[in-house]
Amino acid sequence: MKSVPVWIWYTLLRIVLFAAPLAVLLAAGVNVWVSAIVAAVFGLSASLLFLRKGREAMSRDLYAARHRETPAVRDDDAAEDAAVEAQHPAAVKPSAE
Repeated sequence: MKSVPVWIWYTLLRIVLFAAPLAVLLAAGVNVWVSAIVAAVFGLSASLLFLRKGREAMSRDLYAARHRETPAVRDDDAAEDAAVEAQHPAAVKPSAE
């Protein structure tokens, strides 16, 4: 079974760190705007303090994806290129004037 990507765990934990305080504050009868602001500040602070490993792992994954040795090649890239060249041959190949 394939493991869940790091960005999904990180995103879910960030949502929980926002939603839990928001629900508690709203249940306590605090104003909606004040609850949202306090929950956002709490969620940001808690994620910076407690989710360092997840943030670093996600950063490494993003860096690796953006700086591959060879670009990711899909099976249908050649077919798409051929279709574009067939429709617009002058736009793809510069003229030799």
